[in-house]
Amino acid sequence: MNSLNRPASNDPITFCGKVEFLHLCPRAFLPMRTVSSLKLIAGQGIEGDRYSLSSGFYSHKPEEGRQVTLFEIETLEALKRDHNIDFTPEEHRRNITVRGVPLNHLVGKRFWVGEVLLESTRLSTPCKHLEEITGKPVFDPLINRSGLNCKIIQGGIIYVNDAIRNA
Repeated sequence: MNSLNRPASNDPITFCGKVEFLHLCPRAFLPMRTVSSLKLIAGQGIEGDRYSLSSGFYSHKPEEGRQVTLFEIETLEALKRDHNIDFTPEEHRRNITVRGVPLNHLVGKRFWVGEVLLESTRLSTPCKHLEEITGKPVFDPLINRSGLNCKIIQGGIIYVNDAIRNA
């Protein structure tokens, strides 16, 4: 801790969250499907998901660090509370919805989701495409709250309610 009683920049962020929802989608524009588990393949992506299959909306812009995406359920709660927007976990189009995990603070860090080791590469950015397919005005409210992009370091199967913790 520094003199202001805040963590120094090199101190690890301490948290212990959990997986609330899991989603995948085999092709762009199809609805996300809620599932109880996902198989994550190191260096590739999620088995059966659109980006692993090169059939996602942004597949023409491949990015190693976008193998799996995470989103905070607290953001959905804030959309409802602060903007009166009902936005479901399926609608945000990220793969893993988490609770109790400070995603914005994990850029460049490794962490465990169940038995899977992820490394975050960058924050996700909101896109107008999301507004187009949902018909909801979420672009502005999701600035700096649109989730986290990660690459898969150690693959495995993750489940709803799996713990999320520091590596």
